[in-house]
Amino acid sequence: MSSNTSSATSLVGTSGADRAFFLLRTVFVIAPIAFGLDKFAEVLTEWDGYLAPWINDIVPGSAHDAMLIIGVIEIAAGLAVAVVPRYGALIVAAWLVGIIVDLVTLGDFYDVALRDFGLFVGALALAALAFDRDERRA
Repeated sequence: MSSNTSSATSLVGTSGADRAFFLLRTVFVIAPIAFGLDKFAEVLTEWDGYLAPWINDIVPGSAHDAMLIIGVIEIAAGLAVAVVPRYGALIVAAWLVGIIVDLVTLGDFYDVALRDFGLFVGALALAALAFDRDERRA
């Protein structure tokens, strides 16, 4: 019985922290890239409506232009998580804070801002796990 348990565990990962790291890393690679690509395709929503007017006033071009730039940044953030998760996760966390500020000041999407706060905490957890993994390897 213990041999089956140990072989099943080795297939899943060496520890709960390792499994959590890989789950969070997967989510924070896929989600920013998917949302970034959708800024160009607008399959999920019309993203321009999520930009607070005060932000639209300070970025060059239209709200749509700003969302295209945001899409590129999100794709880059997802790739950063894939390549260097400890720093990529911090970039995603900072980006999520910006999104939360935008949504709260817009005043219409408090539910989405709350969801993004949960994602922010998840990104911080990924960064903590990634730093811990790097320290264990050193």
